[in-house]
Amino acid sequence: MDSTKALMQTGLPLPNKREGKVRDVYDCTLKDGTEALLLVATDRLSAFDVVMPNGPAGKGKLLTQMSAWWFEQIKEKLGYKLQTHVLSTDPADIVGLSDEQADQLKGYVMIGRKTKVVPIECVVRGYLAGSGWKEYQQNSQVCGVALPGGLTQCAKLPEPIFTPATKAEQGEHDENISFERACGLVGTPTMEVLRDMSLRIYQMAHDYSAERGIILADTKFEFGVPLDAKDESPILIDEVLTPDSSRYWSADAYAAGRDQDSYDKQYVRNYLEALVTAGRWDKQAPGPVLPEDVLKNTIKKYEEAFEMITGVALH
Repeated sequence: MDSTKALMQTGLPLPNKREGKVRDVYDCTLKDGTEALLLVATDRLSAFDVVMPNGPAGKGKLLTQMSAWWFEQIKEKLGYKLQTHVLSTDPADIVGLSDEQADQLKGYVMIGRKTKVVPIECVVRGYLAGSGWKEYQQNSQVCGVALPGGLTQCAKLPEPIFTPATKAEQGEHDENISFERACGLVGTPTMEVLRDMSLRIYQMAHDYSAERGIILADTKFEFGVPLDAKDESPILIDEVLTPDSSRYWSADAYAAGRDQDSYDKQYVRNYLEALVTAGRWDKQAPGPVLPEDVLKNTIKKYEEAFEMITGVALH
């Protein structure tokens, strides 16, 4: 892998650029006159809420492809109950890009409806891992949801739980909050809809993945209300069910009571944790330059998950 070919930055001749941890967002107009958002999934890689100075080439393209695939599954299986923001994945549909720019972006972009984003991360957990496991050890709860005693690390929960979080600014950490607090922030009717939709998507994706030897342990969704909508019904936006927003495990290797090998950025996190232990990094920006083997092994995990879930061979 040649990380020098990674798409780390964009500078498109489009208005209102916003730069997130891994995505660049622009306002754009489609050739049919529709006002939309252009979301570019770059090859930037973040860990511990810090963007690393280099990233694996093709990561953004792979995650966009996986997200687009899941959006299609959601449309097919849940579309009568749930709308998404996706309008196109073809940069040639955008007014103002040269043929060369559109070609460079091919595979990296998702074009979506403009929305007013609901400022809540909609997290669904089917297993006790990550921050949920840490919180459970303290009080047998996760985000105010009481759970049975005696559960072990990465144990499967009796049923999936909805555990919202606040959306943090770049460099800050999302904060797990109770459902009641989320209702206080955006309204009970909205949160009830988001909870029900999130649980429905998770269950569909979990069952689909399980049939293919992958465990979807947890995931997070984002929703927004379309600016051109006649009602206040939220739709699914951003990315969906990628290894950047979800925790995927191998079903064959799964065993409760310990940490699991993940099809995500865990390889990077383990490398960085070793640097922290050695006193070579303090989890603050700037992040360290990642070695080529770390980048290679990270993208390999992403590719394995993509191929197992979608059945589409990448090589």
